[in-house]
Amino acid sequence: MTMGDGTDKTAELHRMMMDDHTCPYGIKAKWLLEREGYAVEDHHLTSREETDAFKGRHGVETTPQAWIAGKRIGGYTDLLAHFGKTMQHSRETSYQPVIALFSITFLMALGAAWIATGRAISILTIEWFVSFSMCGLAYLKLRDLESFSTMFLNYDLLARRWVPYAYIYPFAEGIAGVLMTAHVLDWISIPVALFIGTVGTASVFKAVYIDRRDLKCACVGGDTSVPLGFVSLTENLIMIAMAVWMLAKPALL
Repeated sequence: MTMGDGTDKTAELHRMMMDDHTCPYGIKAKWLLEREGYAVEDHHLTSREETDAFKGRHGVETTPQAWIAGKRIGGYTDLLAHFGKTMQHSRETSYQPVIALFSITFLMALGAAWIATGRAISILTIEWFVSFSMCGLAYLKLRDLESFSTMFLNYDLLARRWVPYAYIYPFAEGIAGVLMTAHVLDWISIPVALFIGTVGTASVFKAVYIDRRDLKCACVGGDTSVPLGFVSLTENLIMIAMAVWMLAKPALL
C-alpha cells in the first residue's frame, strides 16, 4: 500500500462504492480531504467481501478509512477531529432548526409581499412572516406527532391535564396559520392563536423561569435539541401578538 509522504499533501482513502450502495461518509471524507488541499488516492471497495477483507486486514470495524503521511487517521469523524473540526450530533443543543425555519419564512414573506403589493417590507410582510412561521412550526410538529406529544407533555400545563391537547395543538397552530395567511375566518384563527399562545406562554414561563427545569423545546418537533426557553416563549408571545393585532387592525387601519 502506497501512503502519502506528507510533502505533496497526498492522502489515501478507502471507501465503499458498490452498485447498490455508495457510502455517504466516504463521499464526505473525500470532499473534506480535497477541501483541505489533499490529492486523494481514492480506492473503491466494490463488494461486501472486499470490504470485509479490508476491515480484517487493517483491524478496523468501519469504512471509510483514510491515511495521511503514512498514518491511518480513520473515518470521516476522525478526519474532522484531525483537522480541528467537529460534527454536531443530533442530541446536542442547537438553535439551527429555529434559525433555518425563521430565515426561510421571512424570505418567503418578503417574496410574497413583493408579488402582492410591489413592496417587500410592509405590514403584510410581518403578518405573513408570523403566519408562515406558524405553518412551518406546525409542519415540524406533525412530522412525528407521537414524539412531539411526548416532549410537549413534559411542560405544557393543559396537555398534562388533558392528553388529547398534545395531539390537537399542531393542527390548531397550522389551521390558524393558514387562515391568517389567507385573511379569512378571523373568528376561528384569532381565538385559536390567542388560546394556544396564552397557554403556551404560561407553560413555558412556569417550567423555565419558575421551576427552573432544563428541558428540550417541542416547538420545532420532538426530534430536535432546541432548549426550552426564549424560543418557545417567543413563539407563543408572537401568536398572542398576532391575534391581538388582527383584533385591533380594523379599528387602526
